[in-house]
Amino acid sequence: MEKKLTKKTLTKSFHNWYYGNLTCFSQEHMQTFGYLCSMLPIVNELYNQKQDKAKAMQTYTAFFNTEPQIGSVIVGMTAGLEEARANGEDVDDETINGLRAGLMGPLAGIGDSLVVGTVIPILLGVALGMSNGGSPLGAIFYIIVWNLFAYFGMKFLYFKGYELGGKAVDFLVGPQGEALRESITMLGGIVIGAVAATWVSVQTSFTLIAKGATEPYLNLQKTLDSVYPGFLTAAFVMLCWYLLAKRKMSPIKVMLLLVVIALVGVLVGFFNPGLQY
Repeated sequence: MEKKLTKKTLTKSFHNWYYGNLTCFSQEHMQTFGYLCSMLPIVNELYNQKQDKAKAMQTYTAFFNTEPQIGSVIVGMTAGLEEARANGEDVDDETINGLRAGLMGPLAGIGDSLVVGTVIPILLGVALGMSNGGSPLGAIFYIIVWNLFAYFGMKFLYFKGYELGGKAVDFLVGPQGEALRESITMLGGIVIGAVAATWVSVQTSFTLIAKGATEPYLNLQKTLDSVYPGFLTAAFVMLCWYLLAKRKMSPIKVMLLLVVIALVGVLVGFFNPGLQY
């Protein structure tokens, strides 16, 4: 008799991934344990013998790490492959782990560009606009919309992966997938540029005043604005891009560096935080 996963089991597997993809997260295992947790309902329904369950779960102890939202499709695909294996089809550990390893990187690239680099900045941009004047609507909007988007988007990808199985590989790592990744990367760059131009503002208070004069003969900010309005903002954005993309610095190190630059700038009078005593 052919074994068929029920929708209830698939939904439970998806929920385990949605809520626990970072379970016991560590540098050594990353999302491995979250993946194991998501496959438990699948294995429990497909196999009756304890040794068969243990053998099947052993497949998913290999290292795994990808972008969690888009990566839902991999979990769904392996659920379909595990079902096929339980029905006697020619699917072994190497096939499943080869698929997982082959898709981790490409889907991480798509997810980082689409979700982290595009969707989240757009939602945050809208939320910031709604939060003008200290309104809590922006935070409420972001919490609700992001969770709805993440939940239903991940659920759609999980079940689509289950339906397609190994057929999805041709699209995800083929020419169409490459074109999709390049398009999303370009869109992400446009969005980041728009967000930077709208919400980032770096200005200097540096001036030079002649002895005995009341008005400065050099106001650096006005001089820069007359040549290139927003020059300092653009320079700081490009500096962050250079450190992240070219120097491969972590975001935390870049943020700490910006804090140091701001502190030194205030101490030497280059920046004015507008603090009053």
